[in-house]
Amino acid sequence: MTQYPYRSLNEYYRNLFGKKTAKISLDGGFTCPNRDGTLSTSGCIFCSAGGSGDFAEDAALTIAQQIETGRAQTQNKWPNACYIAYFQAFTNTYAPVEVLRAKYEEALAQPQISGISIATRADCLGDDVLDLLQELSHKTKVWVELGLQTANEHTAEFIRRGYPNQVFAESVEKLHRIGIPVVAHVILGLPGETVEDMRNTIDFLNRLPIHGIKLQLLHVLAHTDLAALYEAGDYIPLEKEAYLELLCHCISRLRPDIVIYRLTGDGDKNILLAPLWSLHKRDVLNGLHQLLKKKQIHQGDSYST
Repeated sequence: MTQYPYRSLNEYYRNLFGKKTAKISLDGGFTCPNRDGTLSTSGCIFCSAGGSGDFAEDAALTIAQQIETGRAQTQNKWPNACYIAYFQAFTNTYAPVEVLRAKYEEALAQPQISGISIATRADCLGDDVLDLLQELSHKTKVWVELGLQTANEHTAEFIRRGYPNQVFAESVEKLHRIGIPVVAHVILGLPGETVEDMRNTIDFLNRLPIHGIKLQLLHVLAHTDLAALYEAGDYIPLEKEAYLELLCHCISRLRPDIVIYRLTGDGDKNILLAPLWSLHKRDVLNGLHQLLKKKQIHQGDSYST
């Protein structure tokens, strides 16, 4: 029986692999159409110089070296763990398919790697990439993580996501048809978003064949356009109590079969401007579990087809 009132990632991995499973965040040296001038050179308004890969290993190392470094950091804590190679930084399907194949296969050739998770954009999944992912899925576990962030088209335009909801939905359907589980990324607390907007994002995802979700607090990181808004007083981050209430709404509304991969997030303390309470991750999760228990909330309580 699960110890949480929701489908946790730890439970999912233990059922899948029978042991502790950890992800090693990798930087494959990719860029992004929101950075290289194809769509923009500015990136999303919240995106740091690391391209969402601030905790990834050093891109100057080979993929094999990055994995070895990541394993070394956890071996004493989890000596018998298996690992997921997580291509995290920037857009990890945004390269010629031969380059992608070499990077992915180098990762999968390393000891104790039991699967590969690939973070990318919904508009960077051409047919050749889908063919490669399907081929790999016949050899190992493959997950694709897609950044929706919000289903509010106005907000998506404001944060410079770069594609409409329909592109996201079509990519999820394509991946589902070839048997690739999709993990959707959602950011709570985007500028101008209401509670109803965030509920609508959950409803949008409930209608799609996604496997998992990451619920992420919006971090204000230095040297981003969001930081400029924050410093000018034009953006006010969520307080902890408001964020925990939002998480309760989302968990209650979320389709019961969806695995919850994340409920908060880590902002690099060296560049995190706000909210500073988010640095105390254990405190945030403890507060959430207490609130869920107090309100007697379970995943899917408010879900309706």
